[in-house]
Amino acid sequence: MEKLKIATFNANSIRARQGIILDWLAAESPDVLCVQETKVQDADFPSDAYRAAGYASAFIGQKSYNGVAMLSRAPLDNVMRGLGDGAEEPEQARLIAGACRGVPIVNTYVPQGFEPGTDKFTYKLEWLQRLESFFTKHFSPDKPLIWTGDFNIAPAPQDVYDPDKMRGSCGFHPDEHAALERLRAWGFTDIFRKFVPEAQQYTFWDYRLRGGLSRNLGWRIDHIWATAPLAEQAARAWIDTAPRKLEKPSDHTFLIAEFDIG
Repeated sequence: MEKLKIATFNANSIRARQGIILDWLAAESPDVLCVQETKVQDADFPSDAYRAAGYASAFIGQKSYNGVAMLSRAPLDNVMRGLGDGAEEPEQARLIAGACRGVPIVNTYVPQGFEPGTDKFTYKLEWLQRLESFFTKHFSPDKPLIWTGDFNIAPAPQDVYDPDKMRGSCGFHPDEHAALERLRAWGFTDIFRKFVPEAQQYTFWDYRLRGGLSRNLGWRIDHIWATAPLAEQAARAWIDTAPRKLEKPSDHTFLIAEFDIG
């Protein structure tokens, strides 16, 4: 049985976090690292640095905002960029998909949403609905598929440090939970929660919150989900908090899952 090791990381600028990413790749050797908030135009993406480290890259970006990438040890097949539904022009750089060793992976940076009642929040909910249509058009829940990235939603009370205070706010709102539940019901399993049921397991700590990291005032908004054929083959999942404690880190850290594939 072969292992497939998948990781996800919101870099909050792939160029600013290049040293952290390269060191982490050297230490952990994932098959695929999915990156969000690359914040770089395609012409300026640092492909050469990752190629030298043994990783091919596929990406879609824009200046200063958004941007997603996949770094892969094996060639990526069937690469798709964007939702491709023509619902907005130009489309924001929030989705890239590709297959590694025959396993399709969709990497997303879901809109943050800003605040309930705003146009940005409405856009987030609409984008999630468009994402469901994307899955239905291109994939099937009874076949292998990994969906990963920064979902910008904490699914359950145990996924935020103060659920009573956060309830109804952006990232922990009933409308977002309903949208995420529709996607889960389409055919996904939360791989981290399959192995780690405990609370206070987070992937994001806000820079602006004084002592947020040391006090573990976090959110679990980065995820690796999989359809049933792969969820059944999942071997383990974990959060690596060490990179968040480095100098000049991202406000997120790495989430990893391993699968036994035939």
